[in-house]
Amino acid sequence: MYVKRNISPGVLWRYSWRNLIFFTLWAGGVFALYHFLNWNFIDIPFQPLSVIGIAVAFYIGFKNSQSYDRFWEGRKIWGGIVNYSRTWANNVLSFVNDTDETKRELIYRHLAWSNALRIQLRQPSSFSISENKSVEKLFEKHGHKNPVCEDLGVFLNPTELEDLQARKNVATQLVKNQGQHLKKLLEAEKITEFDKQVFHNNLEELYNLQGKCERIKNTPFPRQYAYFSTLFTWLFILLLPFGLLDVFEEGISLIEGSVRSWYLFMMIPFSVLISWIFVTMEKVGSNSEDPFEGRINDVPMTALCRTIEIDLRDMLDEDNLPEKVEAQDHILY
Repeated sequence: MYVKRNISPGVLWRYSWRNLIFFTLWAGGVFALYHFLNWNFIDIPFQPLSVIGIAVAFYIGFKNSQSYDRFWEGRKIWGGIVNYSRTWANNVLSFVNDTDETKRELIYRHLAWSNALRIQLRQPSSFSISENKSVEKLFEKHGHKNPVCEDLGVFLNPTELEDLQARKNVATQLVKNQGQHLKKLLEAEKITEFDKQVFHNNLEELYNLQGKCERIKNTPFPRQYAYFSTLFTWLFILLLPFGLLDVFEEGISLIEGSVRSWYLFMMIPFSVLISWIFVTMEKVGSNSEDPFEGRINDVPMTALCRTIEIDLRDMLDEDNLPEKVEAQDHILY
């Protein structure tokens, strides 16, 4: 999640440089054919092009609205994970009549669960968005897509960690292990049947929150909206220089003096500017479709997992609590 108030020019350049070069070459090529080779027939009336532009803008607006809904739902789900994590720790400390080591094991296993879920959601899928190399390097250098079990060793005992290596869904297995641990505590009369029911209600809600995350992760944004939004945007961009030739050609008759010969040339920067605006609007929606990928606009799951860890370890009265996760390159992961 980008946390700086204004997006820095460096980030804009990472996302835009290839498109800006293409827009300039494309508009420049159209201008050269018209002006130097006298292909006067390639200009088209701007009025129908403006209708296309309005339709594309409405289509992009719908896509962006739905994409933001996916992000906001993901953020609300992780807000619920934070809240139920605190509830779990409070229940452990209040209900479990056993050693501090047992309480610590139950709470640390929950920390492992939240981090396992974070890493699972960050793994790329077949429909994950792919940017140019300069953008991908920005995310890869911060290493937030490690193998699922790699970061769990600090929370789990070696035996449990080894068992998880062969599991398909590590987060699901960890919640199951919590249930098995509660069963043993009940048999040892360390908790009551009522306590066990309260705990299992908490675990049920964690499964619900995990399932909601997996639903968003495993369900791509409807391709008929995503694909045609991109297609219509690029059709408009490719036609734009031909329509601007018509607009600037009409303006030449109103200009006198030395400026007149340069007036038509101005269609190139205006074409680049309009094209950049449209493609940027389209990319905003595309980059918000999948809120768990660890990209610039996504849910900051690493920071939320660290918040959970700080709160729960503080509830255990531990010292040397970890620091809050800080933004890297103005991106909070």
